[in-house]
Amino acid sequence: MLRLLAAALLYPILSLAQSSKSEAPILELRIYHHSTEEQGRRLDAYLASCVLPALHRQGLKHVGVFHALSNDTARTRQTYLLAAYASLRKLMDVEAKVMADKVYLQDAQPYLDTLPAQPPYLRKETVLMRSFRLFPQLRPPSLQGPKEQRIYELRSYESLHERLYWNKVEMFNEGGEIALFDRLGFHAAFYGEVVAGARMPNLMYMTCFENRADREAHWQAFREDPEWKKLSVDPRYRKNVSRNETIFLRPAPYSDY
Repeated sequence: MLRLLAAALLYPILSLAQSSKSEAPILELRIYHHSTEEQGRRLDAYLASCVLPALHRQGLKHVGVFHALSNDTARTRQTYLLAAYASLRKLMDVEAKVMADKVYLQDAQPYLDTLPAQPPYLRKETVLMRSFRLFPQLRPPSLQGPKEQRIYELRSYESLHERLYWNKVEMFNEGGEIALFDRLGFHAAFYGEVVAGARMPNLMYMTCFENRADREAHWQAFREDPEWKKLSVDPRYRKNVSRNETIFLRPAPYSDY
């Protein structure tokens, strides 16, 4: 029993280390928390002129930056950066090469020389994910409308324990939930198994829409779809999500998405 428990707890770490063998890309989601407009402007300038160009020079073609849509009374706001790597080793290699990139070091000097009295943000989180087996590649959405109207929806599904978590992952893969989203035109950007983060066991995914009305129409079609109605009552997938969170995002003007 103890061996089985240890294996369940270690599986996310081992699967991340072996991801290059299974050819499942690693997704990095950075979350910057900031509290003032000045911090937001400085962070955008740093990401736009320093981070994205440096990642592009390392061969990352599609790097997304998004701002969380929050009300005006929120004490903190969030900026998200999303990137994909062929493996965990590639992610670590890119980090090291960026910090040795002379162009980046020169461009980022104001940021790197920041004094404690003027922090560029409150804190930064990092979530690492392994791409779902049936949706292995990060997929920029083929939307036509202006970026300032788009709605990107980031969802997080936590489970009570590992068995229910893998059951929910199976529901997306073999159960047909990914195929249903594709058929209904949800423009999914990724589906990821969280292997390192503050909330686990957990999976995350992102769907993209032209605007809020487009988003509402898609979800209405999803709720009314006969395939979803059948899948949602399938006894194989009962109660496999204990907590879910939906975050609405809008792409930054300089985002690759």
